[in-house]
Amino acid sequence: MNVLVYGATGMVGEAIVGELLDRGHRVTAASRRGVGPADRPGLSVVAADVTDRASVGALAPGHEAVVTAVRPAAGEGPDRVVEAARSLVATLSTVGVHRVLAVGGAGGLLVAPGVRVVDDPDFSPVYRPFSLAHVDALSVYAASDTALVWTMICCPRVIEPGERSGRYRVGGEELLSDGDGVSRITNADYAVALADELERAAHPRARISVAY
Repeated sequence: MNVLVYGATGMVGEAIVGELLDRGHRVTAASRRGVGPADRPGLSVVAADVTDRASVGALAPGHEAVVTAVRPAAGEGPDRVVEAARSLVATLSTVGVHRVLAVGGAGGLLVAPGVRVVDDPDFSPVYRPFSLAHVDALSVYAASDTALVWTMICCPRVIEPGERSGRYRVGGEELLSDGDGVSRITNADYAVALADELERAAHPRARISVAY
């Protein structure tokens, strides 16, 4: 499969690129600076901004799916996540690309009926706007034309660099935690989960959660 990955230089994006290449997919790794992982067969590295609709329209054709793992740079506000969603929704179907997988945050997941992670009074006010940006991005995808098959794959409370075990669980709208109440996954195993969803297309037009 030929996959365009935006946000390819971040902790999560770089792991996704590596996992897809290991599976034999062809990957275009896009970032604003145009830098990326070490050169590997099947990898192209480009400078591109996902929020620039003309750029998306020029780059996306020929890819069978787009992955967005974008995050704001240091000093940027959370709007970039929402603008990325708007740009992809407005552009992809018009250029013949009908599949997008979005990295989502944990803040919008439920911990009780009607209660989200971000609704906890102890939730950090610093991270709240960024968590709500992922919720807003989900609304953008959900309102898109049905020709666009999207999946938002939400990480647990903690996602951190670590080894690949190939082990994870998939949930729905609820935050996943293990038997000790810990909600976490490594970036490598998150990438496994996303790549599996890319290949299996098991959750079209849905938000899912992954964790150990």
